Amino acid sequence: MQPTAINNITIDQLSFPLLKEKNAALDVLRADKIHPLVSGNKWFKLRYYLEEAKQQQKKTLVTFGGAWSNHILATAAAANLYQFNSIGIIRGEEAPQLSNTLLQARALGMQLYFISREAYRDKELPAALQATDDMFLIDEGGYGKTGAAGAATMLEYCQANTYTHICCAAGTGTMTAGLLEFPVKAAVIAVSVLKNNVTLAEAITAINISGKQPVLIHNYHFGGYAKYTPELISFMNHFYEQTGIPSDFVYTGKLFYAVHDLISENYFPAGSKILVIHSGGLQGNDSLSKGTLIF
Repeated sequence: MQPTAINNITIDQLSFPLLKEKNAALDVLRADKIHPLVSGNKWFKLRYYLEEAKQQQKKTLVTFGGAWSNHILATAAAANLYQFNSIGIIRGEEAPQLSNTLLQARALGMQLYFISREAYRDKELPAALQATDDMFLIDEGGYGKTGAAGAATMLEYCQANTYTHICCAAGTGTMTAGLLEFPVKAAVIAVSVLKNNVTLAEAITAINISGKQPVLIHNYHFGGYAKYTPELISFMNHFYEQTGIPSDFVYTGKLFYAVHDLISENYFPAGSKILVIHSGGLQGNDSLSKGTLIF
Protein backbone atom coordinates (compact mmCIF):
# COMPACT_ATOMS: atom_id res chain seq x y z
CA MET A 1 0.00 0.00 0.00
CA GLN A 2 1.23 3.49 -0.81
CA PRO A 3 2.34 5.66 2.11
CA THR A 4 0.50 8.78 3.19
CA ALA A 5 1.66 11.93 1.40
CA ILE A 6 0.83 15.02 3.42
CA ASN A 7 2.71 17.19 0.93
CA ASN A 8 -0.02 16.40 -1.61
CA ILE A 9 -2.36 18.79 0.23
CA THR A 10 -3.32 21.78 -1.88
CA ILE A 11 -5.35 24.93 -1.34
CA ASP A 12 -7.84 25.17 -4.20
CA GLN A 13 -9.10 28.69 -4.85
CA LEU A 14 -12.64 28.47 -6.17
CA SER A 15 -14.21 30.82 -8.65
CA PHE A 16 -17.87 30.82 -9.65
CA PRO A 17 -20.44 33.58 -10.21
CA LEU A 18 -21.99 33.48 -6.73
CA LEU A 19 -18.67 34.35 -5.10
CA LYS A 20 -18.22 37.41 -7.30
CA GLU A 21 -21.82 38.44 -6.72
CA LYS A 22 -21.46 38.23 -2.93
CA ASN A 23 -17.90 39.60 -2.80
CA ALA A 24 -16.57 36.50 -1.04
CA ALA A 25 -13.46 34.37 -1.49
CA LEU A 26 -13.61 30.61 -1.01
CA ASP A 27 -10.66 28.21 -0.68
CA VAL A 28 -10.72 24.46 -0.09
CA LEU A 29 -8.01 22.71 1.92
CA ARG A 30 -7.70 19.46 -0.03
CA ALA A 31 -6.67 17.08 2.74
CA ASP A 32 -8.44 14.37 0.75
CA LYS A 33 -5.37 14.13 -1.49
CA ILE A 34 -2.98 12.60 1.04
CA HIS A 35 -4.08 8.97 0.63
CA PRO A 36 -6.97 7.07 -0.99
CA LEU A 37 -7.96 5.38 2.30
CA VAL A 38 -6.30 7.22 5.21
CA SER A 39 -7.44 10.52 3.80
CA GLY A 40 -8.26 13.96 5.09
CA ASN A 41 -9.01 14.46 8.74
CA LYS A 42 -8.97 10.70 9.33
CA TRP A 43 -5.16 10.67 9.11
CA PHE A 44 -4.74 13.81 11.18
CA LYS A 45 -7.03 12.52 13.94
CA LEU A 46 -5.12 9.22 14.04
CA ARG A 47 -1.56 10.53 13.83
CA TYR A 48 -0.92 11.09 17.55
CA TYR A 49 -2.80 7.94 18.55
CA LEU A 50 -0.42 5.98 16.32
CA GLU A 51 2.55 7.65 17.98
CA GLU A 52 1.19 6.85 21.46
CA ALA A 53 0.56 3.22 20.51
CA LYS A 54 4.15 2.89 19.27
CA GLN A 55 5.55 4.53 22.40
CA GLN A 56 3.52 2.20 24.60
CA GLN A 57 4.62 -0.79 22.49
CA LYS A 58 1.04 -1.77 21.75
CA LYS A 59 0.52 -4.20 18.90
CA THR A 60 -3.23 -4.00 18.19
CA LEU A 61 -5.42 -0.98 17.45
CA VAL A 62 -9.05 -1.40 18.54
CA THR A 63 -11.71 1.05 17.45
CA PHE A 64 -15.43 1.52 16.78
CA GLY A 65 -17.59 2.43 13.80
CA GLY A 66 -20.52 1.64 11.52
CA ALA A 67 -20.74 -0.30 8.29
CA TRP A 68 -19.67 2.68 6.16
CA SER A 69 -17.31 4.27 8.67
CA ASN A 70 -14.45 6.28 7.14
CA HIS A 71 -12.69 5.94 10.48
CA ILE A 72 -12.87 2.13 10.48
CA LEU A 73 -11.29 1.90 7.04
CA ALA A 74 -8.71 4.58 7.83
CA THR A 75 -7.69 2.75 11.01
CA ALA A 76 -7.40 -0.54 9.14
CA ALA A 77 -5.24 1.13 6.48
CA ALA A 78 -3.09 2.96 9.02
CA ALA A 79 -2.55 -0.26 10.97
CA ASN A 80 -1.50 -2.00 7.78
CA LEU A 81 0.91 0.83 6.92
CA TYR A 82 2.50 1.06 10.36
CA GLN A 83 2.66 -2.64 11.30
CA PHE A 84 -0.18 -2.86 13.82
CA ASN A 85 -2.87 -5.47 14.08
CA SER A 86 -6.36 -3.97 14.01
CA ILE A 87 -9.80 -4.80 15.37
CA GLY A 88 -13.03 -3.06 14.42
CA ILE A 89 -16.07 -3.12 16.71
CA ILE A 90 -18.98 -2.62 14.32
CA ARG A 91 -22.38 -1.19 15.24
CA GLY A 92 -25.26 -3.60 14.54
CA GLU A 93 -25.62 -7.21 13.48
CA GLU A 94 -23.49 -8.59 10.66
CA ALA A 95 -25.27 -8.17 7.34
CA PRO A 96 -25.41 -11.05 4.82
CA GLN A 97 -23.42 -8.83 2.44
CA LEU A 98 -20.79 -6.61 4.02
CA SER A 99 -20.38 -3.02 2.85
CA ASN A 100 -17.45 -2.22 0.57
CA THR A 101 -15.93 -0.31 3.48
CA LEU A 102 -15.92 -3.36 5.75
CA LEU A 103 -14.75 -5.65 2.95
CA GLN A 104 -11.78 -3.33 2.35
CA ALA A 105 -11.04 -3.11 6.08
CA ARG A 106 -11.06 -6.91 6.36
CA ALA A 107 -8.83 -7.22 3.30
CA LEU A 108 -6.36 -4.92 5.06
CA GLY A 109 -6.22 -7.35 7.99
CA MET A 110 -8.79 -5.87 10.36
CA GLN A 111 -10.74 -8.35 12.48
CA LEU A 112 -14.41 -7.37 12.64
CA TYR A 113 -16.71 -7.90 15.61
CA PHE A 114 -20.40 -7.01 15.33
CA ILE A 115 -22.35 -5.96 18.42
CA SER A 116 -25.87 -4.75 19.14
CA ARG A 117 -26.63 -1.05 18.90
CA GLU A 118 -27.29 -1.01 22.64
CA ALA A 119 -23.90 -2.54 23.45
CA TYR A 120 -22.30 -0.21 20.92
CA ARG A 121 -23.80 2.85 22.58
CA ASP A 122 -22.04 1.80 25.79
CA LYS A 123 -18.85 0.94 23.86
CA GLU A 124 -18.82 -2.58 25.27
CA LEU A 125 -16.13 -4.92 24.01
CA PRO A 126 -17.73 -8.14 22.72
CA ALA A 127 -17.45 -11.19 24.96
CA ALA A 128 -15.60 -13.06 22.20
CA LEU A 129 -12.86 -10.47 22.28
CA GLN A 130 -10.51 -10.89 25.18
CA ALA A 131 -8.88 -7.61 26.16
CA THR A 132 -5.11 -7.92 26.38
CA ASP A 133 -2.29 -5.63 27.43
CA ASP A 134 -1.17 -5.13 23.85
CA MET A 135 -4.45 -3.45 22.80
CA PHE A 136 -4.68 0.27 22.19
CA LEU A 137 -8.23 1.64 22.18
CA ILE A 138 -9.26 4.53 19.93
CA ASP A 139 -12.76 5.92 20.29
CA GLU A 140 -15.25 6.21 17.43
CA GLY A 141 -14.14 8.77 14.87
CA GLY A 142 -10.86 9.29 16.72
CA TYR A 143 -12.78 11.23 19.35
CA GLY A 144 -10.69 12.57 22.22
CA LYS A 145 -8.14 15.25 23.06
CA THR A 146 -5.44 13.28 21.23
CA GLY A 147 -7.55 13.15 18.07
CA ALA A 148 -8.34 16.86 18.35
CA ALA A 149 -4.66 17.72 18.77
CA GLY A 150 -3.89 15.87 15.56
CA ALA A 151 -6.76 17.54 13.72
CA ALA A 152 -5.42 20.95 14.75
CA THR A 153 -2.29 20.35 12.69
CA MET A 154 -4.32 20.37 9.47
CA LEU A 155 -4.19 24.16 9.55
CA GLU A 156 -0.39 24.09 9.35
CA TYR A 157 -0.84 23.42 5.63
CA CYS A 158 -2.46 26.73 4.79
CA GLN A 159 -2.13 30.40 5.70
CA ALA A 160 -4.76 30.03 8.38
CA ASN A 161 -4.57 33.60 9.65
CA THR A 162 -5.68 35.00 6.31
CA TYR A 163 -9.22 33.60 6.69
CA THR A 164 -12.25 35.12 8.35
CA HIS A 165 -14.15 31.80 8.55
CA ILE A 166 -13.06 28.15 8.66
CA CYS A 167 -15.78 25.60 7.86
CA CYS A 168 -15.88 21.86 8.44
CA ALA A 169 -18.31 18.96 8.63
CA ALA A 170 -19.01 17.58 12.10
CA GLY A 171 -19.83 14.08 13.28
CA THR A 172 -18.18 13.39 16.63
CA GLY A 173 -16.88 16.98 16.79
CA THR A 174 -13.23 15.93 17.07
CA MET A 175 -12.04 17.93 14.06
CA THR A 176 -14.03 20.97 15.17
CA ALA A 177 -12.37 20.87 18.60
CA GLY A 178 -8.99 20.60 16.91
CA LEU A 179 -9.54 23.57 14.61
CA LEU A 180 -10.46 25.65 17.66
CA GLU A 181 -7.07 24.87 19.18
CA PHE A 182 -5.14 26.40 16.29
CA PRO A 183 -4.19 30.04 17.05
CA VAL A 184 -6.37 31.89 14.55
CA LYS A 185 -8.98 34.62 14.87
CA ALA A 186 -11.25 33.08 12.23
CA ALA A 187 -14.69 31.88 13.26
CA VAL A 188 -14.89 28.07 13.17
CA ILE A 189 -18.18 26.91 11.65
CA ALA A 190 -19.16 23.26 11.99
CA VAL A 191 -21.97 21.78 9.89
CA SER A 192 -23.49 18.79 11.67
CA VAL A 193 -24.17 15.81 9.40
CA LEU A 194 -26.39 14.14 11.99
CA LYS A 195 -30.03 14.89 12.70
CA ASN A 196 -30.84 16.06 16.23
CA ASN A 197 -27.17 16.07 17.16
CA VAL A 198 -27.99 17.69 20.48
CA THR A 199 -24.85 16.47 22.24
CA LEU A 200 -22.43 17.92 19.68
CA ALA A 201 -21.70 21.13 21.60
CA GLU A 202 -21.08 19.16 24.81
CA ALA A 203 -18.85 16.66 23.00
CA ILE A 204 -16.73 19.46 21.53
CA THR A 205 -16.45 21.29 24.85
CA ALA A 206 -15.30 18.10 26.60
CA ILE A 207 -12.15 17.88 24.45
CA ASN A 208 -11.66 21.54 23.54
CA ILE A 209 -8.73 22.96 25.49
CA SER A 210 -8.80 26.37 23.78
CA GLY A 211 -11.85 27.77 25.53
CA LYS A 212 -13.10 29.10 22.18
CA GLN A 213 -16.53 28.13 20.88
CA PRO A 214 -17.53 27.12 17.35
CA VAL A 215 -20.63 28.14 15.44
CA LEU A 216 -22.73 24.97 15.07
CA ILE A 217 -25.16 24.68 12.17
CA HIS A 218 -27.71 21.87 12.32
CA ASN A 219 -30.05 22.29 9.37
CA TYR A 220 -28.06 20.68 6.55
CA HIS A 221 -28.22 17.00 7.56
CA PHE A 222 -30.60 16.04 4.71
CA GLY A 223 -32.52 13.62 6.90
CA GLY A 224 -29.73 12.36 9.15
CA TYR A 225 -26.40 10.58 9.13
CA ALA A 226 -25.68 9.00 5.72
CA LYS A 227 -29.06 10.22 4.45
CA TYR A 228 -29.40 12.21 1.25
CA THR A 229 -31.92 13.67 -1.16
CA PRO A 230 -31.94 14.16 -4.95
CA GLU A 231 -31.22 17.84 -4.27
CA LEU A 232 -27.98 16.98 -2.47
CA ILE A 233 -26.85 14.57 -5.20
CA SER A 234 -27.63 17.15 -7.88
CA PHE A 235 -25.61 19.76 -6.00
CA MET A 236 -22.62 17.41 -5.60
CA ASN A 237 -22.57 16.74 -9.34
CA HIS A 238 -22.91 20.43 -10.21
CA PHE A 239 -20.22 21.37 -7.67
CA TYR A 240 -17.87 18.83 -9.27
CA GLU A 241 -18.60 20.28 -12.71
CA GLN A 242 -17.80 23.78 -11.43
CA THR A 243 -14.72 22.96 -9.35
CA GLY A 244 -13.41 19.48 -10.16
CA ILE A 245 -13.71 18.62 -6.45
CA PRO A 246 -15.41 15.32 -5.56
CA SER A 247 -17.43 15.07 -2.37
CA ASP A 248 -19.38 12.41 -0.48
CA PHE A 249 -23.01 12.45 0.57
CA VAL A 250 -22.20 11.60 4.21
CA TYR A 251 -19.93 14.52 5.11
CA THR A 252 -18.36 16.82 2.54
CA GLY A 253 -21.31 17.06 0.15
CA LYS A 254 -23.44 18.42 2.98
CA LEU A 255 -20.64 20.77 4.00
CA PHE A 256 -20.16 22.25 0.53
CA TYR A 257 -23.92 22.56 0.08
CA ALA A 258 -24.21 24.38 3.41
CA VAL A 259 -21.40 26.82 2.66
CA HIS A 260 -22.79 27.55 -0.81
CA ASP A 261 -26.26 28.12 0.60
CA LEU A 262 -24.98 30.32 3.42
CA ILE A 263 -23.09 32.46 0.92
CA SER A 264 -26.23 32.86 -1.18
CA GLU A 265 -28.22 33.87 1.93
CA ASN A 266 -25.66 36.58 2.85
CA TYR A 267 -24.58 34.77 6.01
CA PHE A 268 -20.98 35.82 5.39
CA PRO A 269 -20.26 39.57 5.36
CA ALA A 270 -18.99 41.09 2.12
CA GLY A 271 -15.23 40.67 1.85
CA SER A 272 -15.18 37.39 3.78
CA LYS A 273 -12.41 34.92 3.03
CA ILE A 274 -13.66 31.41 3.73
CA LEU A 275 -11.68 28.19 4.11
CA VAL A 276 -13.51 24.88 3.75
CA ILE A 277 -11.81 21.72 5.02
CA HIS A 278 -12.17 18.78 2.62
CA SER A 279 -11.98 15.92 5.11
CA GLY A 280 -11.76 13.15 2.50
CA GLY A 281 -13.38 9.75 2.84
CA LEU A 282 -15.42 9.19 -0.32
CA GLN A 283 -16.06 5.46 0.00
CA GLY A 284 -19.60 5.95 1.26
CA ASN A 285 -20.43 6.90 -2.33
CA ASP A 286 -19.87 3.25 -3.27
CA SER A 287 -23.29 2.49 -1.79
CA LEU A 288 -24.97 4.61 -4.48
CA SER A 289 -26.23 3.15 -7.74
CA LYS A 290 -23.76 3.34 -10.62
CA GLY A 291 -24.16 6.61 -12.51
CA THR A 292 -25.71 8.53 -9.58
CA LEU A 293 -22.57 10.64 -9.35
CA ILE A 294 -20.54 11.81 -12.34
CA PHE A 295 -17.17 11.36 -10.60
